[in-house]
Amino acid sequence: MPTHRFTLVVEGADLQTEPLIDAVFEAGCGDSTVGRSCGVQYVDFDREAPSLSEAIQSAIRDLSRIQGVRIARVIHPSGP
Repeated sequence: MPTHRFTLVVEGADLQTEPLIDAVFEAGCGDSTVGRSCGVQYVDFDREAPSLSEAIQSAIRDLSRIQGVRIARVIHPSGP
């Protein structure tokens, strides 16, 4: 199965705290890295899925399990 790389820009809860970093992992996002740049939070993914669309949808579904997290935007390396 191919691995798809993309970033979800998130708003709301501060994912840089230890409890929420654990929550990201527990939500099924062990294939991600949480970061922040210029005050913007993001989660980078290297997700295995049959298609990019399925990878993104599953990542959004997983992150949405975390209370206070809102997905603001999807960024794919080959375009916005």
